[in-house]
Amino acid sequence: MNEFILLAAEEGEDVNPLIPATYDIVWSAVCVAIIAFVVYKYAVPRLMKVLDERADKIEGGIERAEAAQAEAQETLQQYQKQLADARLESAKIREDARTQGQQILAQMKADAQAESDRIVAAGHTQLEAQRQQILTELRAEVGRTAVDLAEKIIGQSVSDEAKQAATIERFLDEIDRSDAGIGVGR
Repeated sequence: MNEFILLAAEEGEDVNPLIPATYDIVWSAVCVAIIAFVVYKYAVPRLMKVLDERADKIEGGIERAEAAQAEAQETLQQYQKQLADARLESAKIREDARTQGQQILAQMKADAQAESDRIVAAGHTQLEAQRQQILTELRAEVGRTAVDLAEKIIGQSVSDEAKQAATIERFLDEIDRSDAGIGVGR
């Protein structure tokens, strides 16, 4: 460049030091064009490929995150539905158990009442049988005592059994009527 300035100075031209010579501009433009072509042909596609891959990864990550979030939301809804179903089922089971318990309790009460009634009826039957047996034994004893007293009073034997039985029956009937009139006995 110094040579060019010196050469221009000898020829008498005014040379501007800030403006390069024409051949420098041409060669610089050719170098810039070659570098631009190489960059545009090789570097820019690789850079674009890397940027596209990064954009795909980012978009894919966002899509995967959205899909995972949607899946998590769906899983949460399924869980909440299952939980609600389980609560309903447990409430139904509790209600069924309560109903069965009440039925069992009512059945047990009915069975206990029936058993109580049966025991009371058996007791009444047994009491009535014992009463009849005691009355029969008492009639026989009273009859024998009456015959013994009659023999002692009369002084002779009352041996006719048919007369004796009729007399005892008549005597006991009179006692029964007099007891019924006063409210004693039964």
